[in-house]
Amino acid sequence: MMEISQWAEAEWIAAIAVVVLIVFLAIGGKIAVQKDPEFAGHPKGLYMLFFAEMWERFSYYGMRAILIFYLTQHWLFSDGKSNLIYGAYTSLVYITPVLGGWLADRYLGQRKAVLFGGLLLAIGHTLMAVEGTGGQDDPTINVFWAALAFIIVGSGFLKANISVMVGQLYGLTDTRRDGAYTIFYMGINVGAALGTILVAYLGQHPSYGWGYGFGLAGIGMMLGLVVFVLGKATLKGAGEAPKAMGKGLEYGLYGVGFAAVAVIWALVQYQDVIQNLLAISGVALLGYVLFESFKLEKEPRERMFAILFLISLNPLFWGLFEQAGGSMNLFTDRFVDRAGVPAGIFQSINPIYIILMAPVFAGLWQWLGSKGKEPSAPAKFGLALAQMGLANLVLVWGAEAYGIAAMTPVILVFAYYFFATTAELCLSPVGLSAMNRLAPKHLASLIMGAWFYMTAVGNFVAGKIGEATGGHDGEMTKQGLLDIYELFGWIAIGAAVAVLVISPLVKKWMHLDTLKDEDPAPFDAPSARAEPAE
Repeated sequence: MMEISQWAEAEWIAAIAVVVLIVFLAIGGKIAVQKDPEFAGHPKGLYMLFFAEMWERFSYYGMRAILIFYLTQHWLFSDGKSNLIYGAYTSLVYITPVLGGWLADRYLGQRKAVLFGGLLLAIGHTLMAVEGTGGQDDPTINVFWAALAFIIVGSGFLKANISVMVGQLYGLTDTRRDGAYTIFYMGINVGAALGTILVAYLGQHPSYGWGYGFGLAGIGMMLGLVVFVLGKATLKGAGEAPKAMGKGLEYGLYGVGFAAVAVIWALVQYQDVIQNLLAISGVALLGYVLFESFKLEKEPRERMFAILFLISLNPLFWGLFEQAGGSMNLFTDRFVDRAGVPAGIFQSINPIYIILMAPVFAGLWQWLGSKGKEPSAPAKFGLALAQMGLANLVLVWGAEAYGIAAMTPVILVFAYYFFATTAELCLSPVGLSAMNRLAPKHLASLIMGAWFYMTAVGNFVAGKIGEATGGHDGEMTKQGLLDIYELFGWIAIGAAVAVLVISPLVKKWMHLDTLKDEDPAPFDAPSARAEPAE
């Protein structure tokens, strides 16, 4: 740990984060007291979901900022093993929405699923504050595995369903949809930035420690639950159960959730088993989606093909992007001239960039759309892969030019996250919108769950890539990491070229010109509607 005198810059960063947090609380209060059904051109329900998700992401990304250090420094796992555990954990966070989405579609409805998931998350983040003495022989490590299990299952009930609820506030042809998902995505990243700074500050501070950082993450999750409960009226019925459900069945489903925690507690400790399950269940899931696709008429069937194409790009993209919390976090800690700022705080660069650039991208897409020149969703995915590859190569070339033996200039870390962020803005909010827009209504949460499932595969791929940066003995070297990053940088650029070449065909499958609303959506203002561009 650094001396306290070295933390002056980190303390300023944390103080600024607190001020920003207060400002957002004030904005939320202003929206809440207004009686109009809309605020700034969007349903108030969007902003309630914005703030609920903001607090959930505060807790998740705050924990993520220091998890790799907790594994290497407190539980004393090797670099390679820590990256693999990190990848296994984050992959399970993204795979459980398949179950949570299915249960919400058929029984619970999205609102109750989100509420139950938030409760499990609050328990998990609270358990993360139990440190024990450290080392793998400490029996308290079982509490740590339990904390991860609660967070994983809680995310399964919350993640896909809260994203679906955003889409339910708009008609399928409402041109505000992509903008709404970009606003929602900003909420994710406001929480991620604030949580990363404050949790990393406390968790890595010599006067506080892991328990304080993880404890603050737990408080953030509880605040998210409060916002969601108090804001129910703003949803205007979005996310309710598809049909009446008896209390016995409802409580039984909650029991399934708690049983899943026990299963995940065992599973998260055996990463090789997770790898096999991802492969088997992935084939089964894609097979089921294809089976459902062939039941549909020609146009919705081809939309499902477009969905499957977009989903299939997730493993490569997220496998590279999610190095941020693993190998890139360790690289920043050990090989970058940080001027005394704790490495975990650098995880806030990406969400801060998103907060700054998301309005720019939203405006850019709208402006290009008005001129009939907006890239299609598959073309945006190709651009995302190209920029993610460039992020890797810029870091590699810069670090090697400056010298392997020298500390890498911090400006290269900012450059890496800049290109990774522009890549993310071309893929993640666009993908969320496309899944909700193209999926048949009766499969909406399943498709959103499948999106997160393939993101889960990407996170496990990230763990395997991170493990490879540890070399044969499990301990990372600077040259070893740069070699791996360069290889996958070129792979991403090659894949980007292929995607851009076939994107016109995939766009044709989307049949955007014939999309219609099945039912009038809440707040569907005629003045805001327009037929989508071909």
